[in-house]
Amino acid sequence: MEVILSSIFSIFFIIFLGYIFKKISFPSKDFWPLADKLTYFIMMPALLIYSLKSAKLDLLEFSTIATLLLAIVCTSIFLIILNKISPTNNPSFTSIMQGGTRFNTYIFLALSTAIYGEFGLVLSSIILSFVIIFLNILNVSIFILYIKDENITNSKSRIDIKYFLKSIFKNPLIIACIIGISINYLKIPIPLVVDNSLKILSSTALALGLLSIGNALVLENFKQMLKDIFVSSFAKFLIFPLFTYIFILIFDIDKQTASILMLFALMPTATSAFILARQLGGDTKLMSAIITVQTLISAPILLLFLAYYS
Repeated sequence: MEVILSSIFSIFFIIFLGYIFKKISFPSKDFWPLADKLTYFIMMPALLIYSLKSAKLDLLEFSTIATLLLAIVCTSIFLIILNKISPTNNPSFTSIMQGGTRFNTYIFLALSTAIYGEFGLVLSSIILSFVIIFLNILNVSIFILYIKDENITNSKSRIDIKYFLKSIFKNPLIIACIIGISINYLKIPIPLVVDNSLKILSSTALALGLLSIGNALVLENFKQMLKDIFVSSFAKFLIFPLFTYIFILIFDIDKQTASILMLFALMPTATSAFILARQLGGDTKLMSAIITVQTLISAPILLLFLAYYS
């Protein structure tokens, strides 16, 4: 229990530190967007390649991935039905959907590694290689279905098949997962200098990623968005974990793997969801609010879960 407490508090302290750096403009306001880009395009891919290139891929069974993908699909259907009963505008719904189905990669990998060690890092990385692709396809499809009739003035925000394919196959995390698994499966030899470079880059990925999460938090008046924030967070922290738990029981998944799957299900939404909302005509103000609220309330939720599940 002491390990779990220290892991959670350490991770969320680093996130809080990122928010403090934002408030005092340290080292500068221009630094963090660039640091976030560096982490997303270089350091996180390095971490995924490094962890996947020598991972025991047989750790992952079909039922493990099926559990999460089915839980994501069921949560999405729940939100679509709920939106039919109590509708909101289309841009807001795309943000609700992202909030209800996406997850924060940095927090997931940091907690998985801190609590479950090498097994947690490897299994989490393998899970990411499948789920990231699926979630990109799902969320871009939602934008296509719900934003197609909106009057989007910015021509760059229009969605077409070309953008859809680019959003998937140009995603650095997806590319990194494919490279890491290919090296592993094909047993491609890696020069020692490249291996050491990946290891060094990997060591900085999670720290910078967590600081960037804190820097992205926007604490302001959310009163006008309370209903949409509640719906998205209700789906993320109750409906998604509930479906995950149901499929864990159906597939009779072992306890250690199940705990990592439940940890995944309780992750707050991804900070990168804001970028997709901005690019494709979603409600960016609502998306920022959902990201902030979910990140803040995830700490006590994760603490309670891990205290029970440990």
